Amino acid sequence: MKEKWFLINEKDEKEYIDKLMKDINIDYYTAKLLVNRGIKDTTEAYDFLHPSMNEFHDGFLMKDMDKAVDIISSAIISQSKIAIYGDYDCDGVMSTVILYKGLSTLKADFKYHIPDRELEGYGMNCERIKKLNEEGCEVILTCDNGIAAFEEVALAKSLGMKVVVTDHHDIPMFDEDGVMVKRMPEADAVIDIKREDCRYPFKNLCGAATALKLIKCLYEKFDIHNDKWKELIQFAAIATVCDVVDLKDENRMIVKFGLKQIENTDNVGLKCLIEETGLKDRKITATHLGFVIGPSINATGRLESASISVELFTCNDIDKAKELSKKLVDLNRERQELTTDSIESVNKYIEDNNMQNDKVLLVYSVEIHESIAGIVAGKIKEKYYRPTIIMTRGNTMPKGSGRSIDEYNIFEELSKCKEYLEKFGGHPMAAGLSVKEENLSKLRNKLLANCRLTEVDLMPKVRIDFRFPIENINDKIIEVVENIKPYGKGNPAPIMAERNLRVTRVWILGKDKNVIKFRIAMKNSYKTIDAIGFGNIIDNFKSMYEEKYGEEALLKVLDSSYADFNMDIIYVPSINEYNGIRSYQLDIKSIRL
Repeated sequence: MKEKWFLINEKDEKEYIDKLMKDINIDYYTAKLLVNRGIKDTTEAYDFLHPSMNEFHDGFLMKDMDKAVDIISSAIISQSKIAIYGDYDCDGVMSTVILYKGLSTLKADFKYHIPDRELEGYGMNCERIKKLNEEGCEVILTCDNGIAAFEEVALAKSLGMKVVVTDHHDIPMFDEDGVMVKRMPEADAVIDIKREDCRYPFKNLCGAATALKLIKCLYEKFDIHNDKWKELIQFAAIATVCDVVDLKDENRMIVKFGLKQIENTDNVGLKCLIEETGLKDRKITATHLGFVIGPSINATGRLESASISVELFTCNDIDKAKELSKKLVDLNRERQELTTDSIESVNKYIEDNNMQNDKVLLVYSVEIHESIAGIVAGKIKEKYYRPTIIMTRGNTMPKGSGRSIDEYNIFEELSKCKEYLEKFGGHPMAAGLSVKEENLSKLRNKLLANCRLTEVDLMPKVRIDFRFPIENINDKIIEVVENIKPYGKGNPAPIMAERNLRVTRVWILGKDKNVIKFRIAMKNSYKTIDAIGFGNIIDNFKSMYEEKYGEEALLKVLDSSYADFNMDIIYVPSINEYNGIRSYQLDIKSIRL
Protein backbone atom coordinates (compact mmCIF):
# COMPACT_ATOMS: atom_id res chain seq x y z
CA MET A 1 0.00 0.00 0.00
CA LYS A 2 1.26 3.46 -0.89
CA GLU A 3 2.20 5.62 2.08
CA LYS A 4 2.62 9.37 2.32
CA TRP A 5 5.86 10.20 4.09
CA PHE A 6 6.32 13.72 5.33
CA LEU A 7 8.80 15.52 7.52
CA ILE A 8 7.10 17.43 10.32
CA ASN A 9 7.63 21.09 9.49
CA GLU A 10 9.87 22.89 11.94
CA LYS A 11 9.37 26.38 10.52
CA ASP A 12 6.26 27.27 12.52
CA GLU A 13 7.48 25.51 15.67
CA LYS A 14 11.05 26.85 15.93
CA GLU A 15 10.18 29.40 18.64
CA TYR A 16 8.72 26.63 20.84
CA ILE A 17 11.75 24.38 20.27
CA ASP A 18 14.15 27.18 21.16
CA LYS A 19 12.12 28.10 24.25
CA LEU A 20 12.07 24.53 25.59
CA MET A 21 15.81 24.13 24.96
CA LYS A 22 16.48 27.28 26.96
CA ASP A 23 13.88 27.02 29.74
CA ILE A 24 14.41 23.38 30.76
CA ASN A 25 17.94 22.91 29.45
CA ILE A 26 17.33 20.13 26.94
CA ASP A 27 18.92 19.31 23.59
CA TYR A 28 17.44 20.16 20.20
CA TYR A 29 16.25 16.63 19.37
CA THR A 30 14.40 16.17 22.67
CA ALA A 31 12.77 19.60 22.28
CA LYS A 32 11.70 18.82 18.70
CA LEU A 33 10.21 15.45 19.70
CA LEU A 34 8.18 17.13 22.45
CA VAL A 35 6.91 19.90 20.17
CA ASN A 36 6.09 17.34 17.47
CA ARG A 37 3.85 15.63 20.04
CA GLY A 38 2.03 18.85 20.85
CA ILE A 39 3.97 19.53 24.05
CA LYS A 40 4.96 23.19 23.81
CA ASP A 41 4.36 24.47 27.33
CA THR A 42 7.47 24.54 29.54
CA THR A 43 5.74 23.04 32.60
CA GLU A 44 4.06 20.30 30.55
CA ALA A 45 7.38 19.46 28.88
CA TYR A 46 9.20 19.28 32.21
CA ASP A 47 6.48 17.06 33.69
CA PHE A 48 6.65 14.81 30.62
CA LEU A 49 10.39 14.28 31.03
CA HIS A 50 10.27 14.13 34.85
CA PRO A 51 6.93 12.49 35.74
CA SER A 52 5.97 12.20 39.40
CA MET A 53 3.19 10.24 41.03
CA ASN A 54 2.47 13.35 43.05
CA GLU A 55 1.32 15.10 39.87
CA PHE A 56 -1.89 13.08 39.43
CA HIS A 57 -5.03 15.21 39.11
CA ASP A 58 -7.55 15.26 41.96
CA GLY A 59 -10.19 12.60 41.29
CA PHE A 60 -12.83 14.74 43.00
CA LEU A 61 -12.66 17.08 40.00
CA MET A 62 -14.64 14.42 38.12
CA LYS A 63 -18.31 15.20 37.93
CA ASP A 64 -20.31 13.01 40.37
CA MET A 65 -17.18 11.60 42.07
CA ASP A 66 -18.43 13.01 45.39
CA LYS A 67 -21.81 11.34 44.87
CA ALA A 68 -20.19 8.03 43.95
CA VAL A 69 -17.91 8.09 47.00
CA ASP A 70 -20.86 8.86 49.29
CA ILE A 71 -22.95 6.00 47.84
CA ILE A 72 -20.15 3.41 47.96
CA SER A 73 -18.86 4.47 51.37
CA SER A 74 -22.38 4.32 52.83
CA ALA A 75 -22.78 0.80 51.41
CA ILE A 76 -19.43 -0.23 52.93
CA ILE A 77 -20.33 1.15 56.36
CA SER A 78 -23.80 -0.46 56.35
CA GLN A 79 -22.41 -3.67 54.74
CA SER A 80 -24.92 -3.40 51.92
CA LYS A 81 -23.98 -5.73 49.10
CA ILE A 82 -22.24 -4.12 46.10
CA ALA A 83 -22.11 -5.69 42.64
CA ILE A 84 -19.13 -4.75 40.47
CA TYR A 85 -20.40 -4.92 36.89
CA GLY A 86 -17.37 -5.26 34.60
CA ASP A 87 -16.63 -6.05 30.99
CA TYR A 88 -14.90 -8.88 29.16
CA ASP A 89 -12.04 -7.03 27.46
CA CYS A 90 -8.67 -6.21 29.02
CA ASP A 91 -9.77 -2.77 30.19
CA GLY A 92 -12.95 -4.19 31.73
CA VAL A 93 -11.02 -7.01 33.43
CA MET A 94 -8.40 -4.65 34.89
CA SER A 95 -11.14 -2.24 36.00
CA THR A 96 -12.84 -5.10 37.81
CA VAL A 97 -9.57 -6.21 39.42
CA ILE A 98 -8.87 -2.67 40.66
CA LEU A 99 -12.35 -2.32 42.16
CA TYR A 100 -12.12 -5.86 43.62
CA LYS A 101 -8.84 -5.12 45.36
CA GLY A 102 -9.93 -1.67 46.46
CA LEU A 103 -13.22 -2.86 47.96
CA SER A 104 -11.42 -5.79 49.61
CA THR A 105 -9.07 -3.35 51.35
CA LEU A 106 -12.13 -1.37 52.48
CA LYS A 107 -13.73 -4.62 53.75
CA ALA A 108 -16.86 -4.13 51.64
CA ASP A 109 -19.47 -6.83 51.07
CA PHE A 110 -19.32 -7.27 47.31
CA LYS A 111 -19.29 -9.61 44.34
CA TYR A 112 -18.35 -9.07 40.72
CA HIS A 113 -19.92 -10.01 37.43
CA ILE A 114 -18.30 -10.12 34.00
CA PRO A 115 -20.84 -10.54 31.17
CA ASP A 116 -20.65 -13.56 28.89
CA ARG A 117 -19.72 -12.13 25.47
CA GLU A 118 -22.06 -14.42 23.53
CA LEU A 119 -24.96 -14.89 25.95
CA GLU A 120 -25.17 -11.38 27.44
CA GLY A 121 -23.15 -9.18 25.11
CA TYR A 122 -21.42 -5.92 25.95
CA GLY A 123 -22.49 -3.89 28.95
CA MET A 124 -25.33 -4.30 31.40
CA ASN A 125 -28.05 -6.89 30.88
CA CYS A 126 -31.62 -6.69 32.22
CA GLU A 127 -31.86 -10.38 33.16
CA ARG A 128 -28.56 -10.19 35.02
CA ILE A 129 -29.73 -7.09 36.92
CA LYS A 130 -32.82 -8.98 38.07
CA LYS A 131 -30.62 -11.83 39.25
CA LEU A 132 -28.26 -9.49 41.12
CA ASN A 133 -31.28 -7.96 42.80
CA GLU A 134 -32.51 -11.42 43.82
CA GLU A 135 -29.05 -12.14 45.25
CA GLY A 136 -29.41 -9.16 47.57
CA CYS A 137 -27.21 -6.63 45.76
CA GLU A 138 -28.27 -3.11 46.70
CA VAL A 139 -25.68 -1.13 44.72
CA ILE A 140 -24.42 -1.71 41.19
CA LEU A 141 -21.00 -0.26 40.43
CA THR A 142 -20.13 -0.43 36.73
CA CYS A 143 -16.64 -0.16 35.25
CA ASP A 144 -15.73 0.36 31.60
CA ASN A 145 -19.43 0.28 30.71
CA GLY A 146 -22.80 1.75 31.61
CA ILE A 147 -22.85 5.09 29.81
CA ALA A 148 -25.25 3.70 27.19
CA ALA A 149 -27.28 1.46 29.55
CA PHE A 150 -30.50 3.50 29.63
CA GLU A 151 -32.97 0.63 29.94
CA GLU A 152 -30.80 -1.38 32.32
CA VAL A 153 -30.14 1.51 34.70
CA ALA A 154 -33.85 2.37 34.72
CA LEU A 155 -34.65 -1.27 35.59
CA ALA A 156 -32.15 -1.34 38.46
CA LYS A 157 -33.56 1.90 39.84
CA SER A 158 -37.12 0.55 39.60
CA LEU A 159 -36.01 -2.45 41.67
CA GLY A 160 -34.78 -0.12 44.41
CA MET A 161 -31.06 -0.47 43.63
CA LYS A 162 -28.58 2.37 43.53
CA VAL A 163 -26.41 2.61 40.40
CA VAL A 164 -22.96 4.17 40.09
CA VAL A 165 -21.62 4.28 36.54
CA THR A 166 -17.89 4.60 35.93
CA ASP A 167 -17.08 4.68 32.23
CA HIS A 168 -14.85 6.46 29.73
CA HIS A 169 -16.70 5.94 26.47
CA ASP A 170 -18.27 8.77 24.51
CA ILE A 171 -21.66 10.02 25.69
CA PRO A 172 -24.43 8.56 23.45
CA MET A 173 -25.88 10.91 20.84
CA PHE A 174 -29.51 11.04 19.74
CA ASP A 175 -31.22 12.78 16.85
CA GLU A 176 -33.87 15.08 18.25
CA ASP A 177 -35.67 16.96 15.48
CA GLY A 178 -32.57 16.95 13.30
CA VAL A 179 -30.22 18.02 16.10
CA MET A 180 -27.72 15.54 17.58
CA VAL A 181 -27.88 15.75 21.39
CA LYS A 182 -26.00 13.85 24.09
CA ARG A 183 -27.88 11.92 26.77
CA MET A 184 -26.85 9.80 29.77
CA PRO A 185 -28.69 7.15 31.78
CA GLU A 186 -30.32 8.40 34.99
CA ALA A 187 -27.99 6.65 37.43
CA ASP A 188 -27.38 7.93 40.97
CA ALA A 189 -23.86 8.91 39.91
CA VAL A 190 -22.27 8.97 36.45
CA ILE A 191 -18.49 9.32 36.36
CA ASP A 192 -17.36 9.77 32.78
CA ILE A 193 -14.64 12.24 31.79
CA LYS A 194 -16.36 12.67 28.42
CA ARG A 195 -19.24 14.50 30.14
CA GLU A 196 -19.35 18.10 28.96
CA ASP A 197 -19.92 19.25 32.56
CA CYS A 198 -16.92 17.31 33.91
CA ARG A 199 -14.10 19.65 35.03
CA TYR A 200 -11.44 16.94 35.08
CA PRO A 201 -8.50 18.35 33.07
CA PHE A 202 -7.48 15.16 31.24
CA LYS A 203 -10.08 13.53 29.01
CA ASN A 204 -8.32 10.36 27.81
CA LEU A 205 -8.30 7.95 30.76
CA CYS A 206 -9.33 4.35 30.11
CA GLY A 207 -11.94 2.51 32.18
CA ALA A 208 -9.37 1.02 34.58
CA ALA A 209 -7.75 4.40 35.24
CA THR A 210 -11.22 5.81 35.98
CA ALA A 211 -11.82 2.94 38.43
CA LEU A 212 -8.41 3.67 39.97
CA LYS A 213 -9.48 7.28 40.55
CA LEU A 214 -12.61 6.11 42.36
CA ILE A 215 -10.62 3.81 44.65
CA LYS A 216 -8.10 6.57 45.40
CA CYS A 217 -10.96 8.89 46.40
CA LEU A 218 -12.54 6.16 48.53
CA TYR A 219 -9.22 5.54 50.26
CA GLU A 220 -9.03 9.27 51.05
CA LYS A 221 -12.55 9.10 52.48
CA PHE A 222 -11.59 6.20 54.76
CA ASP A 223 -8.16 7.67 55.57
CA ILE A 224 -6.29 4.72 54.03
CA HIS A 225 -2.51 5.35 53.76
CA ASN A 226 -1.84 7.71 50.88
CA ASP A 227 0.42 5.27 49.02
CA LYS A 228 -1.91 2.26 49.21
CA TRP A 229 -3.75 3.14 45.98
CA LYS A 230 -0.45 3.17 44.09
CA GLU A 231 -0.27 -0.64 44.35
CA LEU A 232 -3.08 -0.75 41.77
CA ILE A 233 -1.30 1.33 39.12
CA GLN A 234 0.20 -1.79 37.51
CA PHE A 235 -3.28 -3.02 36.54
CA ALA A 236 -4.27 0.38 35.17
CA ALA A 237 -1.03 0.41 33.13
CA ILE A 238 -1.92 -2.85 31.36
CA ALA A 239 -5.39 -1.52 30.52
CA THR A 240 -4.08 1.89 29.43
CA VAL A 241 -1.79 0.31 26.83
CA CYS A 242 -4.31 -2.29 25.67
CA ASP A 243 -7.18 0.17 25.34
CA VAL A 244 -5.00 2.30 23.04
CA VAL A 245 -5.60 5.66 24.72
CA ASP A 246 -3.15 8.56 24.30
CA LEU A 247 0.02 8.07 26.35
CA LYS A 248 0.11 11.65 27.50
CA ASP A 249 -0.43 13.39 30.83
CA GLU A 250 -1.66 10.91 33.45
CA ASN A 251 -1.70 7.97 31.04
CA ARG A 252 2.04 8.33 30.49
CA MET A 253 2.61 8.41 34.27
CA ILE A 254 0.37 5.39 34.80
CA VAL A 255 2.27 3.32 32.22
CA LYS A 256 5.73 4.54 33.20
CA PHE A 257 5.27 3.78 36.90
CA GLY A 258 3.11 0.75 36.20
CA LEU A 259 5.90 -0.88 34.17
CA LYS A 260 8.30 -0.42 37.10
CA GLN A 261 5.77 -2.08 39.41
CA ILE A 262 5.18 -4.95 36.98
CA GLU A 263 8.91 -5.74 36.78
CA ASN A 264 8.93 -6.27 40.56
CA THR A 265 5.28 -7.20 41.08
CA ASP A 266 4.19 -9.08 44.16
CA ASN A 267 0.90 -10.04 42.50
CA VAL A 268 0.97 -13.84 42.33
CA GLY A 269 -1.17 -14.08 39.20
CA LEU A 270 0.76 -11.46 37.25
CA LYS A 271 4.07 -13.09 38.23
CA CYS A 272 2.86 -16.45 36.93
CA LEU A 273 1.53 -14.93 33.69
CA ILE A 274 4.87 -13.18 33.08
CA GLU A 275 6.66 -16.49 33.51
CA GLU A 276 4.20 -18.45 31.36
CA THR A 277 4.51 -15.96 28.50
CA GLY A 278 8.31 -16.15 28.54
CA LEU A 279 8.86 -12.62 29.87
CA LYS A 280 10.53 -13.57 33.15
CA ASP A 281 13.91 -11.82 33.66
CA ARG A 282 13.24 -9.53 30.68
CA LYS A 283 12.76 -5.77 30.84
CA ILE A 284 9.02 -5.48 30.31
CA THR A 285 7.92 -2.68 27.98
CA ALA A 286 4.63 -1.21 26.83
CA THR A 287 4.99 -3.40 23.72
CA HIS A 288 4.95 -6.53 25.91
CA LEU A 289 1.78 -5.28 27.61
CA GLY A 290 0.09 -4.59 24.28
CA PHE A 291 1.18 -7.70 22.37
CA VAL A 292 1.76 -10.41 25.00
CA ILE A 293 0.11 -9.75 28.38
CA GLY A 294 -3.00 -7.95 27.08
CA PRO A 295 -3.92 -10.47 24.37
CA SER A 296 -3.60 -13.31 26.90
CA ILE A 297 -6.09 -11.53 29.16
CA ASN A 298 -8.41 -10.73 26.26
CA ALA A 299 -8.41 -14.34 25.06
CA THR A 300 -10.36 -15.49 28.13
CA GLY A 301 -13.25 -13.14 27.39
CA ARG A 302 -13.16 -14.06 23.72
CA LEU A 303 -13.19 -17.84 23.95
CA GLU A 304 -14.39 -18.68 27.48
CA SER A 305 -15.05 -16.32 30.39
CA ALA A 306 -13.10 -13.19 31.36
CA SER A 307 -13.77 -14.17 34.98
CA ILE A 308 -10.78 -16.51 34.57
CA SER A 309 -8.53 -13.46 34.22
CA VAL A 310 -10.09 -11.70 37.20
CA GLU A 311 -9.58 -14.88 39.23
CA LEU A 312 -5.92 -15.00 38.17
CA PHE A 313 -5.11 -11.47 39.33
CA THR A 314 -7.03 -11.83 42.61
CA CYS A 315 -5.59 -15.28 43.39
CA ASN A 316 -2.99 -15.83 46.15
CA ASP A 317 -2.44 -19.56 45.60
CA ILE A 318 0.63 -20.05 43.41
CA ASP A 319 -0.40 -23.47 42.09
CA LYS A 320 -3.82 -22.17 41.13
CA ALA A 321 -2.23 -19.09 39.55
CA LYS A 322 0.12 -21.25 37.45
CA GLU A 323 -2.84 -23.31 36.24
CA LEU A 324 -4.83 -20.18 35.34
CA SER A 325 -1.82 -18.57 33.59
CA LYS A 326 -1.37 -21.63 31.42
CA LYS A 327 -5.08 -21.46 30.59
CA LEU A 328 -4.72 -17.83 29.46
CA VAL A 329 -1.73 -18.57 27.22
CA ASP A 330 -3.36 -21.68 25.70
CA LEU A 331 -6.54 -19.73 24.94
CA ASN A 332 -4.49 -16.98 23.33
CA ARG A 333 -2.77 -19.48 21.03
CA GLU A 334 -6.18 -20.80 20.02
CA ARG A 335 -7.38 -17.23 19.44
CA GLN A 336 -4.35 -16.50 17.23
CA GLU A 337 -5.12 -19.49 15.00
CA LEU A 338 -8.79 -18.46 14.69
CA THR A 339 -7.75 -14.92 13.87
CA THR A 340 -5.33 -15.94 11.11
CA ASP A 341 -7.99 -18.09 9.40
CA SER A 342 -10.63 -15.36 9.71
CA ILE A 343 -8.40 -12.63 8.27
CA GLU A 344 -7.62 -14.80 5.24
CA SER A 345 -11.35 -15.46 4.77
CA VAL A 346 -12.30 -11.76 4.96
CA ASN A 347 -9.47 -10.73 2.63
CA LYS A 348 -10.73 -13.25 0.06
CA TYR A 349 -14.31 -11.99 0.42
CA ILE A 350 -13.25 -8.37 -0.10
CA GLU A 351 -11.17 -9.20 -3.19
CA ASP A 352 -13.81 -11.55 -4.66
CA ASN A 353 -16.51 -8.90 -4.26
CA ASN A 354 -14.29 -6.05 -5.48
CA MET A 355 -14.81 -4.11 -2.23
CA GLN A 356 -11.19 -3.04 -1.72
CA ASN A 357 -11.92 0.47 -2.98
CA ASP A 358 -14.99 1.01 -0.79
CA LYS A 359 -14.33 3.94 1.51
CA VAL A 360 -15.92 2.07 4.41
CA LEU A 361 -15.68 -1.73 4.61
CA LEU A 362 -18.53 -3.72 6.15
CA VAL A 363 -18.27 -7.50 5.94
CA TYR A 364 -20.74 -10.03 7.38
CA SER A 365 -19.43 -13.55 7.92
CA VAL A 366 -21.21 -16.24 9.93
CA GLU A 367 -17.95 -18.22 10.09
CA ILE A 368 -16.04 -15.70 12.22
CA HIS A 369 -16.17 -16.21 15.99
CA GLU A 370 -17.82 -13.05 17.32
CA SER A 371 -15.15 -12.72 20.01
CA ILE A 372 -12.44 -11.92 17.46
CA ALA A 373 -14.46 -9.59 15.23
CA GLY A 374 -12.65 -6.56 16.65
CA ILE A 375 -9.20 -8.04 16.05
CA VAL A 376 -10.11 -9.00 12.49
CA ALA A 377 -11.56 -5.53 11.88
CA GLY A 378 -8.31 -4.00 13.11
CA LYS A 379 -6.15 -6.14 10.84
CA ILE A 380 -8.34 -5.49 7.78
CA LYS A 381 -8.32 -1.75 8.57
CA GLU A 382 -4.51 -1.84 8.65
CA LYS A 383 -4.28 -3.65 5.32
CA TYR A 384 -6.67 -1.42 3.36
CA TYR A 385 -6.47 1.70 5.54
CA ARG A 386 -10.22 2.09 5.63
CA PRO A 387 -12.78 2.17 8.46
CA THR A 388 -13.78 -1.48 8.84
CA ILE A 389 -16.77 -3.19 10.46
CA ILE A 390 -16.81 -6.97 10.81
CA MET A 391 -20.24 -8.47 11.56
CA THR A 392 -20.67 -12.03 12.79
CA ARG A 393 -23.60 -14.27 13.72
CA GLY A 394 -24.86 -13.42 17.21
CA ASN A 395 -27.34 -15.35 19.35
CA THR A 396 -30.36 -13.33 18.24
CA MET A 397 -28.95 -11.12 15.46
CA PRO A 398 -25.62 -10.21 13.83
CA LYS A 399 -23.11 -8.57 16.15
CA GLY A 400 -19.88 -6.88 15.24
CA SER A 401 -17.00 -4.56 15.89
CA GLY A 402 -15.64 -1.59 14.00
CA ARG A 403 -12.15 -0.11 13.86
CA SER A 404 -11.39 3.23 12.29
CA ILE A 405 -8.68 5.51 10.95
CA ASP A 406 -7.76 8.93 12.36
CA GLU A 407 -9.71 10.76 9.68
CA TYR A 408 -13.05 9.02 10.42
CA ASN A 409 -15.04 9.20 13.69
CA ILE A 410 -16.80 5.83 13.57
CA PHE A 411 -18.88 6.58 16.69
CA GLU A 412 -20.36 9.74 15.16
CA GLU A 413 -20.90 8.09 11.77
CA LEU A 414 -22.77 5.16 13.33
CA SER A 415 -24.79 7.63 15.39
CA LYS A 416 -26.14 8.98 12.08
CA CYS A 417 -27.42 5.47 11.21
CA LYS A 418 -29.31 4.71 14.42
CA GLU A 419 -32.44 3.60 12.60
CA TYR A 420 -30.56 0.46 11.52
CA LEU A 421 -28.84 -0.27 14.84
CA GLU A 422 -30.34 -2.26 17.70
CA LYS A 423 -27.46 -1.52 20.06
CA PHE A 424 -24.12 0.21 19.76
CA GLY A 425 -21.44 2.08 21.68
CA GLY A 426 -17.83 3.12 21.43
CA HIS A 427 -15.58 6.06 20.64
CA PRO A 428 -14.03 7.72 17.54
CA MET A 429 -11.65 4.84 16.75
CA ALA A 430 -13.71 1.77 17.71
CA ALA A 431 -17.30 0.63 18.16
CA GLY A 432 -19.41 -2.41 18.94
CA LEU A 433 -22.84 -2.92 17.40
CA SER A 434 -25.82 -5.24 16.93
CA VAL A 435 -27.84 -5.09 13.71
CA LYS A 436 -30.77 -7.13 12.39
CA GLU A 437 -29.69 -9.12 9.34
CA GLU A 438 -32.18 -7.40 7.03
CA ASN A 439 -30.65 -4.02 7.97
CA LEU A 440 -27.00 -4.87 7.24
CA SER A 441 -27.06 -3.82 3.58
CA LYS A 442 -29.01 -0.67 4.50
CA LEU A 443 -26.41 0.21 7.12
CA ARG A 444 -23.57 -0.39 4.68
CA ASN A 445 -25.22 1.73 1.98
CA LYS A 446 -25.88 4.63 4.35
CA LEU A 447 -22.31 4.56 5.72
CA LEU A 448 -20.98 4.67 2.17
CA ALA A 449 -23.40 7.42 1.12
CA ASN A 450 -22.48 9.56 4.16
CA CYS A 451 -18.73 9.00 3.85
CA ARG A 452 -16.72 12.14 3.03
CA LEU A 453 -13.25 10.58 3.08
CA THR A 454 -10.97 11.70 0.25
CA GLU A 455 -8.26 9.72 -1.54
CA VAL A 456 -5.67 11.59 0.52
CA ASP A 457 -7.53 10.64 3.73
CA LEU A 458 -7.33 6.98 2.67
CA MET A 459 -3.56 7.02 2.32
CA PRO A 460 -1.58 6.06 5.46
CA LYS A 461 0.54 8.96 6.68
CA VAL A 462 3.97 8.49 8.22
CA ARG A 463 5.05 11.53 10.20
CA ILE A 464 8.84 11.76 10.35
CA ASP A 465 10.26 13.63 13.35
CA PHE A 466 13.55 14.46 11.66
CA ARG A 467 16.09 13.25 9.14
CA PHE A 468 19.06 11.68 10.88
CA PRO A 469 22.13 10.20 9.14
CA ILE A 470 22.86 6.69 10.42
CA GLU A 471 26.55 7.59 10.67
CA ASN A 472 25.66 10.02 13.48
CA ILE A 473 23.93 7.48 15.73
CA ASN A 474 25.52 7.56 19.18
CA ASP A 475 24.65 7.03 22.85
CA LYS A 476 23.29 10.56 23.13
CA ILE A 477 20.59 10.04 20.50
CA ILE A 478 19.75 6.65 22.06
CA GLU A 479 19.27 8.44 25.40
CA VAL A 480 16.94 10.94 23.70
CA VAL A 481 14.90 8.03 22.32
CA GLU A 482 14.78 6.31 25.73
CA ASN A 483 13.61 9.47 27.51
CA ILE A 484 10.48 9.61 25.35
CA LYS A 485 9.33 6.13 26.44
CA PRO A 486 6.85 4.55 27.01
CA TYR A 487 5.57 4.68 23.45
CA GLY A 488 1.99 4.30 22.35
CA LYS A 489 -0.94 6.20 20.89
CA GLY A 490 -0.34 9.94 21.20
CA ASN A 491 3.32 9.34 22.00
CA PRO A 492 4.76 7.29 19.13
CA ALA A 493 8.37 6.16 19.01
CA PRO A 494 10.65 8.88 17.63
CA ILE A 495 10.60 8.41 13.86
CA MET A 496 13.78 9.21 11.95
CA ALA A 497 14.52 8.83 8.27
CA GLU A 498 17.39 8.63 5.84
CA ARG A 499 17.57 8.41 2.06
CA ASN A 500 19.45 6.36 -0.46
CA LEU A 501 21.16 3.84 1.81
CA ARG A 502 23.06 0.97 0.24
CA VAL A 503 21.94 -2.51 1.34
CA THR A 504 24.55 -5.28 1.09
CA ARG A 505 22.83 -8.24 2.79
CA VAL A 506 19.24 -9.38 3.39
CA TRP A 507 18.09 -12.25 5.62
CA ILE A 508 14.60 -13.49 6.55
CA LEU A 509 14.87 -15.02 10.00
CA GLY A 510 12.88 -16.52 12.86
CA LYS A 511 11.08 -19.77 13.44
CA ASP A 512 8.04 -18.35 11.64
CA LYS A 513 10.12 -16.38 9.11
CA ASN A 514 8.63 -13.16 10.48
CA VAL A 515 11.83 -11.11 10.85
CA ILE A 516 13.82 -9.41 8.09
CA LYS A 517 17.36 -8.15 8.63
CA PHE A 518 19.17 -5.74 6.33
CA ARG A 519 22.87 -4.96 6.50
CA ILE A 520 23.39 -1.34 5.51
CA ALA A 521 26.65 0.28 4.47
CA MET A 522 27.46 3.61 6.06
CA LYS A 523 28.31 6.42 3.68
CA ASN A 524 32.00 7.29 3.26
CA SER A 525 32.99 4.40 5.50
CA TYR A 526 33.64 0.64 5.51
CA LYS A 527 31.38 0.25 8.55
CA THR A 528 27.92 -1.30 8.42
CA ILE A 529 24.86 -1.31 10.65
CA ASP A 530 22.08 -3.91 10.94
CA ALA A 531 18.42 -3.00 10.54
CA ILE A 532 15.54 -5.20 11.72
CA GLY A 533 11.95 -5.23 10.47
CA PHE A 534 8.86 -7.33 11.20
CA GLY A 535 5.53 -8.36 9.68
CA ASN A 536 4.47 -6.07 6.85
CA ILE A 537 8.06 -4.92 6.21
CA ILE A 538 8.80 -8.40 4.81
CA ASP A 539 5.81 -8.42 2.43
CA ASN A 540 6.50 -4.84 1.37
CA PHE A 541 10.15 -5.58 0.65
CA LYS A 542 9.32 -8.65 -1.43
CA SER A 543 6.67 -6.89 -3.53
CA MET A 544 8.80 -3.76 -4.05
CA TYR A 545 11.94 -5.71 -4.94
CA GLU A 546 10.11 -8.03 -7.33
CA GLU A 547 8.38 -5.10 -9.03
CA LYS A 548 11.68 -3.23 -9.47
CA TYR A 549 14.11 -6.07 -10.28
CA GLY A 550 11.97 -9.11 -11.13
CA GLU A 551 11.03 -12.39 -9.45
CA GLU A 552 14.29 -14.14 -10.34
CA ALA A 553 16.37 -11.38 -8.75
CA LEU A 554 14.24 -11.53 -5.58
CA LEU A 555 14.67 -15.30 -5.26
CA LYS A 556 18.43 -14.93 -5.78
CA VAL A 557 18.73 -12.32 -3.01
CA LEU A 558 16.63 -14.38 -0.57
CA ASP A 559 18.59 -17.53 -1.39
CA SER A 560 22.11 -16.07 -1.10
CA SER A 561 21.41 -13.12 1.24
CA TYR A 562 23.86 -11.00 -0.82
CA ALA A 563 22.44 -7.79 -2.24
CA ASP A 564 23.34 -4.47 -3.77
CA PHE A 565 20.48 -1.98 -3.94
CA ASN A 566 19.51 1.36 -2.42
CA MET A 567 16.66 2.00 -0.03
CA ASP A 568 15.02 4.87 1.89
CA ILE A 569 14.15 3.96 5.47
CA ILE A 570 12.10 5.20 8.38
CA TYR A 571 13.57 3.91 11.61
CA VAL A 572 14.11 4.13 15.35
CA PRO A 573 17.70 3.69 16.61
CA SER A 574 18.26 1.16 19.38
CA ILE A 575 20.90 -0.89 21.17
CA ASN A 576 21.36 -4.58 20.44
CA GLU A 577 23.16 -6.64 23.08
CA TYR A 578 24.17 -10.17 22.12
CA ASN A 579 26.72 -12.40 23.88
CA GLY A 580 28.01 -9.40 25.78
CA ILE A 581 28.58 -7.38 22.60
CA ARG A 582 26.77 -4.05 22.40
CA SER A 583 26.02 -2.48 19.01
CA TYR A 584 23.69 0.06 17.43
CA GLN A 585 20.73 -1.24 15.47
CA LEU A 586 17.92 0.27 13.41
CA ASP A 587 14.33 -0.80 14.09
CA ILE A 588 12.71 -0.37 10.66
CA LYS A 589 9.22 1.11 10.54
CA SER A 590 8.88 1.54 6.77
CA ILE A 591 10.94 1.23 3.58
CA ARG A 592 11.00 2.54 0.04
CA LEU A 593 13.17 1.20 -2.80
